[in-house]
Amino acid sequence: MEYLVMLPGPTNVPNRVMNAMLAPVINHRSDDFRTLYKSIVEKTQKVFQTSNDIVLLTTSGTGAVEASVVNLIKKGDKAVIPVNGEFSTRLADLIDSWGGQAIRINAPPGENPPYDKFEEAFDKNKDIKALYAVYNETSTGTTIRYMDKLGQLASRKGAYFIADAVSILGGDELPVDKWNVDICVTASQKALAAPPGVSPVSVSKRAKKYMQENPPPTQYLNLKRYFKYYEEHFETPFTPALPLYYAFREALDMVLEEGMENRIRRHRICADAFYAGLSALGLTPFAKPDARSNMIIAVNYLPGMDDKKFRGLLSSEFKVLIAGGFGDLKGKVFRVGSMGEVGRYHVMRTISSIASAMNMLGVKTNPEATSVAMDKLKALG
Repeated sequence: MEYLVMLPGPTNVPNRVMNAMLAPVINHRSDDFRTLYKSIVEKTQKVFQTSNDIVLLTTSGTGAVEASVVNLIKKGDKAVIPVNGEFSTRLADLIDSWGGQAIRINAPPGENPPYDKFEEAFDKNKDIKALYAVYNETSTGTTIRYMDKLGQLASRKGAYFIADAVSILGGDELPVDKWNVDICVTASQKALAAPPGVSPVSVSKRAKKYMQENPPPTQYLNLKRYFKYYEEHFETPFTPALPLYYAFREALDMVLEEGMENRIRRHRICADAFYAGLSALGLTPFAKPDARSNMIIAVNYLPGMDDKKFRGLLSSEFKVLIAGGFGDLKGKVFRVGSMGEVGRYHVMRTISSIASAMNMLGVKTNPEATSVAMDKLKALG
């Protein structure tokens, strides 16, 4: 039996996408590559719902996030950012380490700051250059549900709006142009259900102009170089991971064939089934109701559930992979990735395996939990 990868990333990759990597290696300075690259850019624009420029970085999601900082933030620049978990903390620290000034709007893990705190930050600081937001905080299963308002606020104040959408784009609503997102970054191995290693970045005309006039002292993450090579040759400035490009194109085709509206609905239904089924087992979600993610289901452990033993049982006995907690949450929560290829089979196998592992640890469970989840999944049709 193959592992069922229910991690917050990487996620399960369809065979169709994996098989695409068997295409022969080509010259990345050839017409064949230019055709490939141009098609990926155009498909990515459709998934991002944007007419903005697209840069494809061969990096992890962290590389794309770092590119959003080093190409925009200069010494002394102020950037507002909500901080409520590991990845938003990392982004705020990155802004500071690059010479910027991160204005942190803190919230307890599992919650989002009240929207009016952002208004206050802009009122107190008239020279804010950017508003960064980790749309989906992977470490806590928390999603910001007012991203559209943040985009409006940044636009009103003349600030750039940057969305770290690494663990959510392709699984939840994010119309880049409609929400005034100047820079949007994501990664292939999350909701887009492709292998790790490709991180697309969309850049608005305004942000692009700034980057071209103020390039960073870097080589690989210098987006000005990517704009130049694409505009002049439909190429990348450095050798890309060609097999991953083929896989990513196939994954984008699957997204577009399903349709974004249908895909978002599927993710929402599967998340509802997870929350209902796990709650029926006596487990409680970590995130507050108004901030719960449809991509990552973070759940509090019950007494008697040792993290290492529990996840070890799921892996060894049931071939189901889930994640533990970060930092202060280590040993206190577990996290299930509900993204990408997720469907009825993934939800039901995961919940039934969790129930069995809990029983093996001596934690009593409700035998009706799987039925509760199945009722929610009926909405899939």
